[in-house]
Amino acid sequence: MATTGQPTTDATATLQDLAKRHLWMAFTRMGAYADAEVPVIVRGDGCYVWDEHGNRYLDGLSSLFCANLGHGRADIARAGAEQAERIDYFSTWSYAHPPAIELAAKLASLAPGDLNRVFFTSGGSESVESALKLARAYHKLTGHPNKTKVVAREIAYHGASLGALSATGIPALRTPFEPFTPGGVHVPSTNLYRRADGFDPLSLAEAVRDRILFEGPETVGAVIMEPVQNAGGCFTPPDGYFQRIREICDEFDVLMISDDVICSFGRLGTWFGAQRYDYVPDVITTAKGITGAIAPLGALIVSDRVAAPFMEGTEMFLHGFTFAGHPICATVALAAIDAYEREGILEHVRANEAPFRAMLESLRDIPIVGDVRGAGYFQAIELVKDRDTKETFDDDEAETLLRGFLSGELFRRGLVCRADDRGDPVIQLSPPLIAGPEQFAEIEAVLRPVLEEATRRMHLRGAVPRVGVRRA
Repeated sequence: MATTGQPTTDATATLQDLAKRHLWMAFTRMGAYADAEVPVIVRGDGCYVWDEHGNRYLDGLSSLFCANLGHGRADIARAGAEQAERIDYFSTWSYAHPPAIELAAKLASLAPGDLNRVFFTSGGSESVESALKLARAYHKLTGHPNKTKVVAREIAYHGASLGALSATGIPALRTPFEPFTPGGVHVPSTNLYRRADGFDPLSLAEAVRDRILFEGPETVGAVIMEPVQNAGGCFTPPDGYFQRIREICDEFDVLMISDDVICSFGRLGTWFGAQRYDYVPDVITTAKGITGAIAPLGALIVSDRVAAPFMEGTEMFLHGFTFAGHPICATVALAAIDAYEREGILEHVRANEAPFRAMLESLRDIPIVGDVRGAGYFQAIELVKDRDTKETFDDDEAETLLRGFLSGELFRRGLVCRADDRGDPVIQLSPPLIAGPEQFAEIEAVLRPVLEEATRRMHLRGAVPRVGVRRA
């Protein structure tokens, strides 16, 4: 029994008291809440959420790139409750149940090419971890036991588990947990904003080939990439990039893993991001929007070729998670996919991508806005000190800008989004896929004054002074 820091048991304790004493939040500076309130979100409906004080916020991040169908979808949750009355849980370890079977078949029908085998997980990091283990096991079964290395991109985030973190290309996230399972190697991202004039974008694909040759093709088992890279701020691929990556993987017998955890289920206007950019990987990792965030679920979708060695004789993929393919979660996913289809969600994203992007592009007249990029409902604004030279902020300046002002001010004004500096400072916007022009106007109504104030606070050239305030 603990002798210090006793649990909060007072019946009058508030949610704030209990949160500060007992809740350990992910990727959170817990000390920041010593003298500040924890944002406690108690209700959601459509594109909006409300906190415990009744304040309304536009969820411009789909919570964490996953509430694709909006909040308050009791109809989808109800399907899970009804499933619980039939069979609440049974394992997919050597057993099957109807929701897992039906969902696997549905995912195979939506995936590109011959990706027909579905292995369930409980979320995105688990999906990536499973894909990396699958790559190793596949190459051992096919007579290439030394093909253990994984090529990923710099700054890219692929998950928080140790295996997935070995592929993640963000030093600050890696350092506290080193050493990792060896094998993660990195190549440049497709950040075209930071490339010199005359740069050949397809040389970024050739960098993958060069890295494989440097490491030794006999040692490289997989290449893992997001269709649009999240960390760093929505880096899109140049034309032909993924087609060339596919050719390079085929040349060296390397598995191509498309990390679609964020980019699938309509985020880019297609079922999977690979379809947006017209390539067929060997493995797709997915999660997040698969259930509209109404239940936790992830999956690997694997080509027949890669699955084949595990389907013979006594072979098996020695891997699994207790709650992977949970009957309730799988049923919720089926109901969510039905909603995507019935409500024309993918078509809605494709129809509204241009006005969403146009709204963000209209902010380029603000001096701190350096670049606007992304695809579908997955967009980012890069913030710079000097738009002409593309000079970025140093670490102290980024801390002041993002955490000292932008994050809190955007939320205070009613917008949930991400102010991030895992690469250069960006604001990311990824609203529910049901959002439209009304929500875009609300986002602009918050972003414009906040970015103008940020320009003034950072003393940038071209800043417009407030009335009665002398230009710095």
